[in-house]
Amino acid sequence: MRTGVLMASLLCVAAGMIGCWKSADKNAQSVAPLSVVAPGAQVKKLADGFQFTEGPAVDKAGNVFFSDIPNNQILQWTIGAGLSAFSVNSAGANGLYFAADGSLVACAGTGRMIYKIAPDGKVKVLADKYDGKKFNSPNDLWIDPKGGIYFSDPRYGSKDGMEQDGEHVYYITPDGKQVWRVISDMVRPNGLIGTPDGKTLYVADQGDSKIWVYAIAPDGTLANKRLFAPEGADGMTLDSEGNVYLASKGVVVYNAAGERIETIAVPEEPSNVTFGAPSRKILFITARTSLYVMPMRVRGAY
Repeated sequence: MRTGVLMASLLCVAAGMIGCWKSADKNAQSVAPLSVVAPGAQVKKLADGFQFTEGPAVDKAGNVFFSDIPNNQILQWTIGAGLSAFSVNSAGANGLYFAADGSLVACAGTGRMIYKIAPDGKVKVLADKYDGKKFNSPNDLWIDPKGGIYFSDPRYGSKDGMEQDGEHVYYITPDGKQVWRVISDMVRPNGLIGTPDGKTLYVADQGDSKIWVYAIAPDGTLANKRLFAPEGADGMTLDSEGNVYLASKGVVVYNAAGERIETIAVPEEPSNVTFGAPSRKILFITARTSLYVMPMRVRGAY
């Protein structure tokens, strides 16, 4: 008999507690949950020397694109080839996401718009106003399975030139013809991500240090708002097990039930995360002046 079980059984007898033996035995045999990180893996720096990295997005091949906001550029990390410049005049690109047709869609903070770069290099503005007024500074986005685009529109720093009546979340309809305001009660929305089935959207209210989760209606509107986590985040992503990854003081991981299960320490404070490489089992982390990676046990959801 193992010492822990023996001691527990003796305590049960002393206390006269019926059924305590079964509980002690169960606890002795319980197994700790598996880490989301690959066994023995450590965070590795891929590149540095940037001013402020953000918005990592993965293409179909597993290559990862990210923005260096103050330097006004988008860079790409190509598997097997390394780092190169993708766009050197990005209009202050922040959050990035790939559309189904291979276009890279960008939140342009200084340009105050959402635009896309097609595979042939052509650039098209998708939206730059709501209700006839310019956006604040589009920050992060997610494209749903129908092709609709959710994006956050906070304003950090000076409020000069701000035309909207607050900091909100918007939706560009799949046909690209309409822009709807779908969240209007946040202090400062930031990171967001939806589930692959298009039924659930997670949104960080960085200004109120909370993560909210919504049900997505068939028309793209949101319902059933509920608190998911009592902390804010910059960017976020999902893995194939339904866990939610928040770029915070480290990379903080919550399971789908809203329980904090793990924290991945990073040398610099993360701004955003995504899964990349052909296997989708490498977590790419943008963090201030650098780009980091972490080998994972789990796959990314995308």
